Amino acid sequence: MTIAAVLPPRRELWLLLTLAGIQFTHILDFMIMMPLGPQLTRLFGISDAQFGLLVSAYTLSAGVSGLLAATYIDRFGRKRLLMVLYVLFGLATLACGVAPTYGALMVARILAGMFGGVLSAVGQTIIADVIPYERRGRAMGIVMTSFSVSTVAGVPLGLVVAERWGWNMPFIAIALLCGVLTMVAARVLPAMTAHVHGASQHTVMGGIAQVLADANHRRAFLFSALLMSTGFTVIPYITIYLQANVGVQSGQIPWVYLCGGVVTLFTARLFGRMTDRHGKVTTFRWLAVAVAVPLLSVTLLGQVPLWVVLVATTLMFALMSGRMIPGMAILTAAANPALRGTFMTLNAAVQSAAMGLASLAGGMLIQRDAQGLVQNYWMAAVLGIVASLLAWRVVGGLTLHGATQGPPKARR
Repeated sequence: MTIAAVLPPRRELWLLLTLAGIQFTHILDFMIMMPLGPQLTRLFGISDAQFGLLVSAYTLSAGVSGLLAATYIDRFGRKRLLMVLYVLFGLATLACGVAPTYGALMVARILAGMFGGVLSAVGQTIIADVIPYERRGRAMGIVMTSFSVSTVAGVPLGLVVAERWGWNMPFIAIALLCGVLTMVAARVLPAMTAHVHGASQHTVMGGIAQVLADANHRRAFLFSALLMSTGFTVIPYITIYLQANVGVQSGQIPWVYLCGGVVTLFTARLFGRMTDRHGKVTTFRWLAVAVAVPLLSVTLLGQVPLWVVLVATTLMFALMSGRMIPGMAILTAAANPALRGTFMTLNAAVQSAAMGLASLAGGMLIQRDAQGLVQNYWMAAVLGIVASLLAWRVVGGLTLHGATQGPPKARR
């Protein structure tokens, strides 16, 4: 049951833009760490491995917090929960910006991941509660543009801001933006408390048990893990490969993210419309196959001009993020509406774990030769392609609630 009927179109748009803004700050807070590696290693006197812990701490914390949040997410109104979590996320991000030591920064990153990971699940649940099934793909497309904007702003702009005003200024700026968006959210978000009565009929652990007892939910979690694994066997090592094997200079790396982000700004809306017009499963399956071409191409690039690199990486980013639009719409529809909040929170934990395991698998496959060149990167792409094709297969067996009168099989 949704509340879409009580929201006029203008307010619905403002709600989606607000959720996109919240998602933007969450993703940017995660992405901003990667280009700050050289500054942080020098400032705190830490190794590359210790810096890697700063990056992974966010995702691992998000996964753990997702499991914990599953015990309470359906017991509070969506607006109230989102507001509390977002304020705490903003404070944790501010703590990152004022952290005086490596240890303090590590604690702040863990807290930011803890609140940020749950934010994503709550936002996706709100979309599923508010937007009718037939328009959910376009709504996801609007919110998913936040990934593109964060890519555009996160790497190129983050480098400029950090170089000009110090490594901590990007975090402080994100925290200030969180404050502004909190005030906007307080005005545009409806209360969304209809699900609370249903949640009160079962115990906390009983709600989790109900989610896990549903075979459709378990299949959806498998689909979700495969969805995230596809890209994260390759994406974490793109910069290493491009610099070591392709000869891309460090000053040219921001163009990879800038071009990919700008193009994805437009393709996200396009894929959102395709999802609603041609069907979520059909659109996902097309993109799941299409992404294999640029994914493998990027890992096989040799010494080529920069424009060739940008074409390959931009196409990969566009199709990779494009898969997420019908993919997330499918996941929200696969959840039992009465348990959607718990389902989406557990799903956030599944996705965080899948990203970490995929990154680990990709790192175990690639090696360095005597000249320092990356070897076997293409094998990481093959592993990602296998995951994408498995997702193509698994999605056909999902039941999507709201697709028609009664929940039909997704393959119909």
